[in-house]
Amino acid sequence: MLLPESHQRLQLIQQAGQLIDDYYQRLEELPVTPEITSREIRKFLEPVDFEKEKDLSEVLDSTYEALRDWGLKVPHPGYYGLFNPAPSFAGILADLLAAALNPQAGAWHHNPFGVEMERHLIKYFAGRFGLPVDQAYGSFTSGGSEANSTGVLIALTRQFPAFTRQGLRALPGQPVFYCSEEFHHSFEKIAHTCGLGRDAVHTIKTDNDYRLRADLLQQTIQTDREQGLMPFMVVATAGTTNAGIVDPLDDIAAICREQSLHLHVDAAWGGAVILSDKLKGQLAGIEHADTITVDPHKFLSVPMAAGMLIARNGRWLADTFHIETAYVPESSEVGMDNYRLSHQFSRRLIGLKLFMTIASVGRRGYAKTMEHQVEMAGYLAQQLAERNWRVVADTSLAIVCFEDTNLDGRPHQQRSNAQAAMVDHVVGSGRAWISVTQIADRPVIRVCVTSYLTQTRHIDELVLLLDAARDSVDSVTD
Repeated sequence: MLLPESHQRLQLIQQAGQLIDDYYQRLEELPVTPEITSREIRKFLEPVDFEKEKDLSEVLDSTYEALRDWGLKVPHPGYYGLFNPAPSFAGILADLLAAALNPQAGAWHHNPFGVEMERHLIKYFAGRFGLPVDQAYGSFTSGGSEANSTGVLIALTRQFPAFTRQGLRALPGQPVFYCSEEFHHSFEKIAHTCGLGRDAVHTIKTDNDYRLRADLLQQTIQTDREQGLMPFMVVATAGTTNAGIVDPLDDIAAICREQSLHLHVDAAWGGAVILSDKLKGQLAGIEHADTITVDPHKFLSVPMAAGMLIARNGRWLADTFHIETAYVPESSEVGMDNYRLSHQFSRRLIGLKLFMTIASVGRRGYAKTMEHQVEMAGYLAQQLAERNWRVVADTSLAIVCFEDTNLDGRPHQQRSNAQAAMVDHVVGSGRAWISVTQIADRPVIRVCVTSYLTQTRHIDELVLLLDAARDSVDSVTD
């Protein structure tokens, strides 16, 4: 029953293919944001009786329709959101293969090709980042949070050898690490879950360009040492979530060398541009990193979820995660069992979707795609400036943050509320999804070109929607 006959399998695969094709054929016609309530969804689910069988073809059709109609259309060219991309078609096919063959990528002897394929990818990216390819290694992860967590654990293990067996109780003081105030908040959860406590995250104020201030970092480290705290790591961000800002990596690396601290670069989004000869200059200094996070399911446009942690020295992974088991035999390929190099034991073949995509489009194809998205963001910034919007947090990547100059001089909360109302107006149109955020307590509207399908005509439509939203809000507040 779990495996239909051959002719049924072929029919169902064809049906699924037709549904996927229908989705992409109709994508631009569909509203980006669904109008739906939890009550409607629960009403749909209520008659689903798990005690009874139902024809799989019917289940497939109804499930597709629910996913299509009652979810945000993140592949849509009008989705300008939170780093969720339009997935590459090669990545879609890769996930289909991975689901069907169900390879266990946790151990080399379970899936030799899969493990070697991911090794090949990691070595390639390590080389692009400027790390020593003969020593560097890494692991594919469920996403940036797991990759960042891995970076923190490696840093703790490197800096405090007693931590491996005895934990934090073996240390004479409180370990702390440093992030920009524009950091990704996964680090707060990581500090909590690994026993450091959230107060171990010390945030450093940013400069006028919203980059971590290296001078304040230096001062804070010194002050913390004088107070008996134990600094062990600095997190530099290469592509902040709010505005796509890249911290001064060279300056931070110099401080880490001087202070003997581990340098982790959270390049979950921005790290992808290392594939572009035109854009990789944004990451100058990343070659000094000890560990790097990159999420292929962001700027590299593969289906979720896919993260990657790359370490300057692969031995650090083994030191952090090594385990001996009787039930999983060690492979003859020493150092190649992923369950000894990462959080995960059983693991999906995460890297396959990146492998098939880059193998088919090539590095230059990837570069061209990302450069196009950056060009679309630049085009948007130009159009906004011509219409009396003010672009905030200048970046050369694919995020544009801006504010309404008509609100200048008004109280902070009034400006925040007005811009939130404008965003609601745009989202309510069904033609685009944008968001509000705050950069250093400054309320702004945020647009990220996440879909490689976005063209100038979509940007033009968004600008018209924004102008109409501003007019609508101004007419209410005047």
